[in-house]
Amino acid sequence: MQTWQMQEAKARLSEVVKRAEHEGPQDITLHGRSVAVMLSRETFDRLAGSGESLVAFMQRSPLYGLEDVRLDRDKSAAREVAL
Repeated sequence: MQTWQMQEAKARLSEVVKRAEHEGPQDITLHGRSVAVMLSRETFDRLAGSGESLVAFMQRSPLYGLEDVRLDRDKSAAREVAL
């Protein structure tokens, strides 16, 4: 990942955007500290996920609608109790 100082990133914004699109994320620093990362839209969309709700995801399950699904619960203690 290429690092850009804030002043340089501001002055060369179009280049930073093009590099984010073609080369990957671009790190932007202020006073030597990383403060932002420029991503391409494609990378952002991939990382952000589909935006699908959990209900919609579960409804696509092959188990959706089955009445005879049995889920056994582990009845062991989650942690030991100190006496």
